[in-house]
Amino acid sequence: CAVKAAQVLSEIAKNEEMKKPCIEADLILTLIPLLESTDQEMLLHAGRAIGRICYDNRDLQEELVKAGVITSLVRILTDYAESEPLVHVDLLALCNLADLDTAKEALSKTKVAEQLVKQLRRAENHERLEIVFEVLQALAENDALKVQLVEAGVQEVLSEILLRLQGSSQAEDTCIVKAASDLIVSLLLGGNFKKKKKKKKKKKKKKRGDTYSITPMRNSQDKGSLRSRFTYGNCERMVQVGVIHQLLDLLEKHVESADVSVQHAALSALRNLAIPAVNKVQILEERVVERIQALLRSEMPPAQFKLLGTLRMLADGQADAAEILGQDPMLLNRLVQWCDANDNAGIRGEAHRLLASILQHNRSQEVVKAIQEAQGVKYLVSMTTSEHVTLQNEALNALTIASAINLETLEESFKESRLVQSLHKLLQDARTSPEVIYNSMGLLRSLLKSGDLRQEIEEEKIKETLEQLCKHSNANLVKRAVTTLQILNGEL
Repeated sequence: CAVKAAQVLSEIAKNEEMKKPCIEADLILTLIPLLESTDQEMLLHAGRAIGRICYDNRDLQEELVKAGVITSLVRILTDYAESEPLVHVDLLALCNLADLDTAKEALSKTKVAEQLVKQLRRAENHERLEIVFEVLQALAENDALKVQLVEAGVQEVLSEILLRLQGSSQAEDTCIVKAASDLIVSLLLGGNFKKKKKKKKKKKKKKRGDTYSITPMRNSQDKGSLRSRFTYGNCERMVQVGVIHQLLDLLEKHVESADVSVQHAALSALRNLAIPAVNKVQILEERVVERIQALLRSEMPPAQFKLLGTLRMLADGQADAAEILGQDPMLLNRLVQWCDANDNAGIRGEAHRLLASILQHNRSQEVVKAIQEAQGVKYLVSMTTSEHVTLQNEALNALTIASAINLETLEESFKESRLVQSLHKLLQDARTSPEVIYNSMGLLRSLLKSGDLRQEIEEEKIKETLEQLCKHSNANLVKRAVTTLQILNGEL
């Protein structure tokens, strides 16, 4: 009678009011051993009963994990991978447990990643895809499981899904595309994503299999960490299997859409794929930069912001990319327009940063001339007085490098934008950070190679400020101030 009893319990447990009596009767502990059965009907009913009794009860779910239910669930998923009813119940159980750290730890010691990737590949309907994605999204928060998923080839399956659905305009397909893009970002960032869940919607999903949304959250990376090494490896594999072109195809379809959810997911993935140096090279070789630039026609601020960030990542440390971007007059003119975008501080900041990055990482006189002709120099000069230290240093370094490449071209723009006066204010202001002071003196030394700018420096009486800096408590600043003063005095 055990099979029939389990079936009755699974029906009883549908009723909220009956859950408590089931718990008080210790039915969970009685049902768990039944998951070791080889009778598929027994597994189905016992699994449903356990899932319904424990649904939305964290304490009971923790008890399930301690009782070893994870091993049973992975075994069922492995042994009965072709049984649709059993797989469905199993995935729902994993979906409910996967948010628990104890469950992730237990799952990391199994081959669940391999089985989930198989289920993702064979899923034929939207509801199944959604359940698998929700489980995968939760598991991608765990470093060990994230690596196992990549080793199991999840990136290839995600690539296939994006390729298959990229031309669809159906709402259900768009939801799946977004979930796939979000999962890519999770794998790249270490998976610090959270799912939007409200109790009412959660109960609906259980009864009807409603769709859900996954919203990316910001996450930082420690480049020296084990997580970062795995992340970089994931980025490289994603690019190798062609994910980046599918993301661009997706963006080209949705770039003018009012629904920014897909844009946000795809752009977040795209930006992080552009971080590893080996990816930058491949992206350049495949002319991805041109495709990204074409997407800048979008008038959607979130898309503009992310695309500018992606281009900045591509230019970082890559002279070839910086030269491609720095010799595109249409892009430079658009950047200059955005530098004046008073209604959107985020885009204004990213436009400034991309201009600085192009100058900082290029080695071409033509790029310097192009930015000067686009009237971008004045924005970099204003960037030196930003309230953000990072932006100040980026501007100072960019202008120093540009001055070393082609000071003659920039000389007039520097005078018009009162660069010397801005530098003097930075050197005098007690609130200026030591790093900014140090970089300001570096730029000042470059400017001294110009007769006209040297005259401005002398008239501004910067010499007296440098003499004061020679008494600074910071030894590095003192050393640079002494050297700069010697150059100003003609001693070096």
